[in-house]
Amino acid sequence: MSIAWTDSTPIYRQLKERVVAMVLDGELKSGDALPSVRQVAADYQLNPITVSRAYQELADEALVEKRRGLGMYVVDGARDKLMTSERERFLKEEWPLVLARIERLGLSAEQLLAAKPAQGVNA
Repeated sequence: MSIAWTDSTPIYRQLKERVVAMVLDGELKSGDALPSVRQVAADYQLNPITVSRAYQELADEALVEKRRGLGMYVVDGARDKLMTSERERFLKEEWPLVLARIERLGLSAEQLLAAKPAQGVNA
């Protein structure tokens, strides 16, 4: 898990979003254990409470479950649930801004399709 922290969002949210991305990208699958709170805190020099808060939000959203004495695990169906919610969030929050910028710049669908993203960007 590699993360470049930014000042614009609380670190626990950035950590949570990184775990969400790992589930969406298939790096973490149903039944996989999340790295321990202590390990993440040590690796990224974070307060364990920050890591716990990120993990707790994932648990509150029923994306991971706590297994007493074992840690946190990705639940079955987490990827499908995330895919649905992330698509909905994109269409409601991000797409209108992207569309407005496309229109402001006068770009056509052909120009957009011809401008393929660089290798390594997920489509």
